[in-house]
Amino acid sequence: MPLDVSVIIPAYRAESTIRRALRSVAAQTAPPTEVIVVDDGSPDRTAATAEACRTEMGGITLKVVRQQNAGAGAARNQAIRSAGSAYVAFLDADDEWLPEKLERSFDVLNGAGLDLVSHNYDAIAQDGSVARVDCAAKFREGPDPFATLYRKGYLATSTLITRRDLVVSAGGFDTTLANAQDFDLWLAILQDRTIAFEVFDDALTRYHVSEGSITAHTERRVRCCLEIALRFAPTLGSSKYINLWMRTLAVYLEACRAYRSRNRYVMAFTAVLRAGPALIVMAIKAAAATPPSRQMWM
Repeated sequence: MPLDVSVIIPAYRAESTIRRALRSVAAQTAPPTEVIVVDDGSPDRTAATAEACRTEMGGITLKVVRQQNAGAGAARNQAIRSAGSAYVAFLDADDEWLPEKLERSFDVLNGAGLDLVSHNYDAIAQDGSVARVDCAAKFREGPDPFATLYRKGYLATSTLITRRDLVVSAGGFDTTLANAQDFDLWLAILQDRTIAFEVFDDALTRYHVSEGSITAHTERRVRCCLEIALRFAPTLGSSKYINLWMRTLAVYLEACRAYRSRNRYVMAFTAVLRAGPALIVMAIKAAAATPPSRQMWM
């Protein structure tokens, strides 16, 4: 019996990886009801390659939707609108799942009565080396998993499964954000402390690291992450300033690492220097910030 879950795959220029992603879904020990691939205006054969995988899906319904290029968030929103299952699972077109991913995730979801679940993953570098990313350890830090999520962003999109209605109620992915739309949505859902979620230890996703996925659009990511930090600072009550400062420092540290990975050491040093003034500016802005009200982006 298929699981009541729709797999959401946004795809852009994914001709070389979409078959791997879809085969990893088809290989699940507990298959989903459907997979929805949204080709986000790719100039290559992404959609045609996905269509050619129909015979390999083992009875899983495969929908391939084409749209004009509007970004991964808009592509995910498009897929969620047409999803017919109670749950949605997210997989990026250049990532893949291990065969037990869905079965194990639903065991955890149903066993603990959760609304959202995630897990660890393995990052596969271009040279083939593997690094385990321990998201579960971050989830367990401190008494408030939401505050830790705000500071450290430990939910990886290709690991996450949640109720579709929660995504819809939160408005979907904010398409005005050029980066970090997924982080924004997880915060929007989980700011309601009654939503039960967990990150468990199994590494069931293989995240394939590309040059673009690490370093592209670093400054744009800084701007978006700081905007999101200000949005949700009021949800943290009396600890909003310390959490805001920790998040701000984390954003600039991430930028520093991205620049260093490209041997742009002057830019990396500049990112560190910018962190100090940013702490002051963010605190001033947070003083006037109000709790976020979500728009419907779907």
